[in-house]
Amino acid sequence: MEKELRLMKGNEAFAEAVIRAGADGYFGYPITPQSEVMEYLMAEKPELKTGMVVLQAESETASINMLYGGAGCGKKVLTSSSSPGISLMQEGMSYLAGAELPCLIMNAARGGPGLGTIQPGQADYFQSVKGGGHGDYRIIVIAPASVQEMYDSAKTGFDLAFKYRTPVLVLTDGATGQMMEKVYIGKQHPRLTEEEIKEQYPWATTGKSGGRERNIITSLDLDAYKHEQHNHKLQKKYKIIEENEVVYEEINLEDADYAIVAYGTTSRICQKTMQIAREKGIKLGIFRLISLWPFPKKEIRELSKKVKGILCVEMSAGQMVEDVQLNSVDGTHIEHYGRMGGVVPSPVEIFEVFENNYIKG
Repeated sequence: MEKELRLMKGNEAFAEAVIRAGADGYFGYPITPQSEVMEYLMAEKPELKTGMVVLQAESETASINMLYGGAGCGKKVLTSSSSPGISLMQEGMSYLAGAELPCLIMNAARGGPGLGTIQPGQADYFQSVKGGGHGDYRIIVIAPASVQEMYDSAKTGFDLAFKYRTPVLVLTDGATGQMMEKVYIGKQHPRLTEEEIKEQYPWATTGKSGGRERNIITSLDLDAYKHEQHNHKLQKKYKIIEENEVVYEEINLEDADYAIVAYGTTSRICQKTMQIAREKGIKLGIFRLISLWPFPKKEIRELSKKVKGILCVEMSAGQMVEDVQLNSVDGTHIEHYGRMGGVVPSPVEIFEVFENNYIKG
């Protein structure tokens, strides 16, 4: 079947994508600027098409714990929220990571701190990539930059979640969630049957049958030495993810003298900045992060050896820039430019910052 072409908001595309990916359940709570995810799912009534459950929980805390229950049964479950709501989910996300339960979480980030604003922001980077809850854990973080990538992130996210038995976070922002673009819709993937779940996910709590031990899912172990061994197991898994799941995009870096490092909405804005620079004869390229964790450590280090300077652009006071600094060679000229509180930078102002720091300065 040929792909269907539609004009959709990013939030709507993500919602359609989870239905098409064969999701079993969505549990969420409304918050701007991601409320269209739940609204779209409610309007589409996937329970009549595929049997997918869509439920508005009483809170974000309830939502994330519903994911724990559904994921423990081997189901494809997800939630979505925006920055303050994601903060309320951090304890549950630590539990999910500790119990090695696969699930999908979408954060349409907005400006903060506190209740902040409903405008887009990227100040949730630290919370997302460093493990916002308690304990030594990581989750995979994907940063889409278009409506099409919002759609694609759903199936990719579920695939990674079940491949590694880990939560996967799709970190977008209010701009990408609200913008409308054309998007190609893929085929409908069926939900797994109970027998298929038992066969593909033998760890799931599907009811003990003869011939196997009970499956017990928990993040609790009162024996410190056993729990340390579990932590070693998690860290080994995270190293495998770092070796195999780094994703990024290089734009005009082949001949670049300078580079911008950005992700999500700002990476798209920076493409116009790059165009302005090249029209002036300045060889500027872009390194776009797609996986925020795992972070492209080796690739950033190699980039820092080749260019005269790196400008990190993000809608925050400076978070991603710290990872760029940590992984660049000593002496690399790294600058940061950020807007906060929901303000989106323009291509011209980014170019002026770049020019003042690297060309005129």
